[in-house]
Amino acid sequence: MNVTHVSGSGGGMIQVFVVAASPVVRAGLSAVVATSSKLTVVGSASDLDALTREFSQLQPDVQPDVLLLDVSGHFQELVWEKLLSSQQQPYPAMIVLTDELDSVDLEAALRAGVRSILPSSSTESEIVAAVEAIALGLVVLHSDTIEFLLPLKESSVREKDTAHPVQALTPREIEVLQMLGSGLSNKAIAKRLNISDHTVKFHLSSIFQKLGVSTRTEAVTVGVRLGLIML
Repeated sequence: MNVTHVSGSGGGMIQVFVVAASPVVRAGLSAVVATSSKLTVVGSASDLDALTREFSQLQPDVQPDVLLLDVSGHFQELVWEKLLSSQQQPYPAMIVLTDELDSVDLEAALRAGVRSILPSSSTESEIVAAVEAIALGLVVLHSDTIEFLLPLKESSVREKDTAHPVQALTPREIEVLQMLGSGLSNKAIAKRLNISDHTVKFHLSSIFQKLGVSTRTEAVTVGVRLGLIML
C-alpha cells in the first residue's frame, strides 16, 4: 500500500490527488499534472482504501479539487465495485482513466461523482485539460465514449424489434446480460463465471444477434424493457 501527501500550495491552484495501483503510473500521472502551472499534486495513493484513510488525515488547507483515478488492467473491477457501492464517500470530482471504455456504466459512474472518463491512452494535454475543466464544474467525456451516452429512441427500438424479432436467450446468456447491466467488463464476467474471455465474447455476440442490437448499452436497454434484467 502506498500513500503520500504534501502540504497545500494555496494561490488558487487546482489541487489534484492521484490514485493508481502501479507506482510507475502514479509517478507518470503526477508528472503529467506537474506540466501545468495551474495544477498541483497534493497526494497519491495505491487504492481507494488508502485514499479514504488519507483524506481523513489531510491538513485543512489540503482539500483536493480533483481525484485522478487510473482503473486500467486488473485493478479495474475492484475499483468500480468499491467506487459505485460507496456513493456516500465524499470524494472530490473524479477523472477516470480506463482501458475498457465500453464496460463503463456511465449513469452509475456519474452518480458516484465521476465527471470525466478518458481512455488510458489519453495525451498529457487531454488529461490536463480535463482536470482544469472539471475543476470548473464541467463534465468531460472523450469522443470514444459519446456513443454510449446517446439514448435509444423508442421508435428505433421498435423498428429493430420488428425487423429482428427477439429470440429466447439461454440461462447463461441471461446471466451474462445481467452482469452487463451491472457494468462489469468482459474480464470481470469471465472471472465471475469461471469461463474464458473468448467464451464471454461468444455469449455477447449471440445476445446481440438475438436482441437485434449492436452495443452493450443497447443490449442492457432492451434487456430491461423485456424484463430480463433489473437495474
